[in-house]
Amino acid sequence: MAMLTQTTAVPVPDAAEESQPPRKSGGTWWRHVLGVVALMWALFPVVFLLSAALNKSGSLSTTELLPSSFSLDAFDRLFNDPSRPFTTWYKNAVVIAGGGALATVFIGACAAYAFSRLRFRGRRPGLMALLLLQLFPALLAVVALYLTFSHIGDILPPFGLNTTMGLMLAYLGGAMGSNIWLLKGYFDTVPRELDEAALVDGASHARIFFTMTLRLVAPILVTVFMLAFVGLFGEFMLASIFLLDSDQQTLAVGLYGMSYGNEANRLFGQFAAGSLLGSVPTVLLYLAFQKQLISGATSGSVK
Repeated sequence: MAMLTQTTAVPVPDAAEESQPPRKSGGTWWRHVLGVVALMWALFPVVFLLSAALNKSGSLSTTELLPSSFSLDAFDRLFNDPSRPFTTWYKNAVVIAGGGALATVFIGACAAYAFSRLRFRGRRPGLMALLLLQLFPALLAVVALYLTFSHIGDILPPFGLNTTMGLMLAYLGGAMGSNIWLLKGYFDTVPRELDEAALVDGASHARIFFTMTLRLVAPILVTVFMLAFVGLFGEFMLASIFLLDSDQQTLAVGLYGMSYGNEANRLFGQFAAGSLLGSVPTVLLYLAFQKQLISGATSGSVK
């Protein structure tokens, strides 16, 4: 009876693998060091503001990176200062930023749907014009806006100078900018067959837009809303020109008034406390909608 012998194949190393030098262990240590340095650099302002807000004296000259004593007196003075209504500033900033962001999303979505789905004369020049207008700085329109709204206030006082509605209306003048391109890129990813099927069933463009398309492009709408909210919440230039009375100012304008002048040193603790509280809405928005933000920003920028 013949003996059956089994031979095991011995793996032969590839020539390319033999030519590669041996990998050095611990060759990425510098990346970890760089990450730690970047993290410390980013957290330094936050730690300094937190230290100044919890400093017992509440002045800039006595603020240290790691205070020896902690106190909440700065927060107490911030909410109980009659000449500096922090709560009113906060409310005005949230109302203006929230209302302006919602209106920006609505105007941008309507324009992006028209540029993406409809075919009309001047469509491509209109897109190019929106892109070219972004090259001009907003500072060029400040004088014109001031004169325009000063005359509007004579006819319609709720929309004139020193009003939150007037400032919100001025912000909406720049709603159709780069957001149109971002929204249009996402609208183009929605299959046109869905619109054609709805048109065959008798639906109008308005019904398709409000009942079907907006639901499919929800991530990009959240992205544009967050970008608009963050930009309007911290906007200072137009707000400082339009809003004159203390009870009409936004958070950025009110905090800026506490950071300069003869009392800047004494009010630094209140300024730090207000700055920390002013970052809460933005942080909460990013934590709540970070998935939609990443999906909308990446999908709308590749089409």
